[in-house]
Amino acid sequence: MVARLVIAAIAVAAPSFAGGQSALPDSLIPRVDAVFARYARPDAPGCAVGVYQNGDIAYAKGYGSANIEYGVPITPQTPFISGSIAKQFTAAAIALLAEQGRLSLDDDVRTYIPELPDYGTPITVGHLVHHTSGLRDFWALVGAAGMRYDDTYTVGDVIRLAARQKRLNFPPGTEYNYSNTGYVAMGVIVQRVTGKSLREFADEQIFKPLGMTSTHYHDDHTMPVPGRAAAYSPVPDDGGWRINIWNNDIVGQGGVMTTIEDLQKWDENFYTGKVGGAGFLKRQLQQGRLANGTVLSYAFGLTVGEYRGLPVVEHTGSTGGYRTIITRFPSVHTSVVALCNVSDANTSMLSRRVADVVLGARFTKPAAARTPPPTAASDTTRPTSSAVRLASLAGRYYSEELDATYEVAVRGQTVTVHRPRGEVDTLRVAGARSLRAGGMTYHFEPDVNGAAPGFALDLGRVRGVAFVRRDER
Repeated sequence: MVARLVIAAIAVAAPSFAGGQSALPDSLIPRVDAVFARYARPDAPGCAVGVYQNGDIAYAKGYGSANIEYGVPITPQTPFISGSIAKQFTAAAIALLAEQGRLSLDDDVRTYIPELPDYGTPITVGHLVHHTSGLRDFWALVGAAGMRYDDTYTVGDVIRLAARQKRLNFPPGTEYNYSNTGYVAMGVIVQRVTGKSLREFADEQIFKPLGMTSTHYHDDHTMPVPGRAAAYSPVPDDGGWRINIWNNDIVGQGGVMTTIEDLQKWDENFYTGKVGGAGFLKRQLQQGRLANGTVLSYAFGLTVGEYRGLPVVEHTGSTGGYRTIITRFPSVHTSVVALCNVSDANTSMLSRRVADVVLGARFTKPAAARTPPPTAASDTTRPTSSAVRLASLAGRYYSEELDATYEVAVRGQTVTVHRPRGEVDTLRVAGARSLRAGGMTYHFEPDVNGAAPGFALDLGRVRGVAFVRRDER
């Protein structure tokens, strides 16, 4: 029995084809395998790759282990959490409702989510789709508040935190700024329009009609899924691995569990319109536009661009130790998909290297030379009294928007910030009254009675979180 089980596992790890008419030439297969050579180990996590051409799976294979504790190989049937690849499904749900006349992209979001504050200028459903809402990103807020990233958050937690924000990053429609909060809100809108959860609606309207039987929004992290890939991160300078699976129940911004074989059925829908029809397909590729007329590359959970002279439509994903990508070349009916369960996998690079092999001379421009990224210069500048009167910054500051207290201490020319959960940063000069550390920038207000009354905090996809002085006198 043991021998038969091992043989079966090896068999499903081999290339899997759907039809065979578009199978890759034998000469290309070793070159694709070479792209994933570093993952072809049974004792380490890795990737599943799929090449789709002309309606078929031309090549599909797994490299590495779906679970290194049990030695389970990755196959084209292995379910992975796909990260932000899910955004195209959430946007598709909104597009379907728009096509059905059940909502409009011009609708005020507060029509469906009245818990959100009135910021004076309406945020529309379309603003959410194209990341132009100005809503602060949930994960950046979690980091700033000192909360754990992996703490079994729910959709309700996201909306409640968003509802506490008194300001936007910018007026709606004036800028692009990627916001996971916006896509979680889109999932809530789907639920409140249809009376069904995002998982139920997508299953009914997208996954089942396309025969995607191994795909769902994983909105319950305690739900077992047979054969699923666990995720890992490398241990620095150790050669080992740490489990890196987030135990959160948030969906909309991510949360779709799927396989290489299932994603081919979704990918082909962009050509057939089996789900949604022609109007739906056209809507999915509608790029955002700012109030000043600037056209964005971001469409409905998809980025529209070009690679080596060919049009490309794609999106990446990252959550916990999972790294994913779907890259579609519509003019040549070819797509490359990579689903990986290791956090240092560069799926953008992997998909392009596979595309270079598969499409070859069909590209009209040469591949760019691969150069290592520049090394960031270290900022060792320390604050001095000429930049800001340091003593005036010392004190305790509270943010109602985060329900968090930061304590600023000054000792000589050293300024430190003690944040929630015991995090301590040493600040460096960033401007006349701005200091920076740990990816955060602190903009201190002018002194009043010899002390800064507060500061505004910027952190990645969050701008201007207000902190006010709360010293105990």
